[in-house]
Amino acid sequence: MPPRHHLRPPARNGIQGLHVLVLGGTTEARELAASLATRPGVRVTTSLAGRVSRPEAQAGDVRIGGFGGAEGLAAWLREHEADAVVDATHPFATAITANAARAAAATGVPAVVLRRPGWRPGPGDRWHPADSLTDAAALLPSLGRRVFLTTGRLGLAAFADLSETNFLVRSVEAPEAPLPPHAEILLARGPFTVDGERALLREHHIDVLVTKDSGGEATAAKLVAARDLGLPVVVVRRPPLPPGVTAVPDIPQALSRLGFRP
Repeated sequence: MPPRHHLRPPARNGIQGLHVLVLGGTTEARELAASLATRPGVRVTTSLAGRVSRPEAQAGDVRIGGFGGAEGLAAWLREHEADAVVDATHPFATAITANAARAAAATGVPAVVLRRPGWRPGPGDRWHPADSLTDAAALLPSLGRRVFLTTGRLGLAAFADLSETNFLVRSVEAPEAPLPPHAEILLARGPFTVDGERALLREHHIDVLVTKDSGGEATAAKLVAARDLGLPVVVVRRPPLPPGVTAVPDIPQALSRLGFRP
């Protein structure tokens, strides 16, 4: 999502009076906010959707909850005199990304999408790509009966009809119903280690892993553990970005796009 106009040139690595809205909920969003908050004259506000009851601490100001669609976000940008918006939400947060693109276009506020790179299979990986959770569920009967499901707490209704499959469901918060009939819930937050993930897969006799292509290091250990144990992995592909929207892969490039020295 390239900026529609350039920010004022930074002075000594800071722009006096600059207000940046970070659409957050990811490690990258926290790190970006922390970087921006140290720069003279820069105010940063991080917006969280409110789906996690105990979010991690954020630098700068924090707001919780939705905006009311693209129109509500545009109104917020105007009311709070935002000079830039960075969409650093989860790669599967399609609604907010689309709303941010429309709000930026409507207001002329420069916008940047920050997305960590996706995972890539390596030698020894047995990956099965899927375009959605529903497609992932359809693959499972042919791959295994004991599933480690790590797709988050939403959307598990896609697996609710698999009555002959046992699920170990891991998420940060309790998942929303409906759930698969045979599901054990494990509440945990990464980062996880390869040794820990390997032990977990063995302890629960897992024979297939299901994950979204979230990218990043915090939850990548499960992929290495599955490779070590020769297990198949169903990987749900990322949804495409809205038309005309591009993303930068890391914080230095996001800062550069905003006009800062990383």
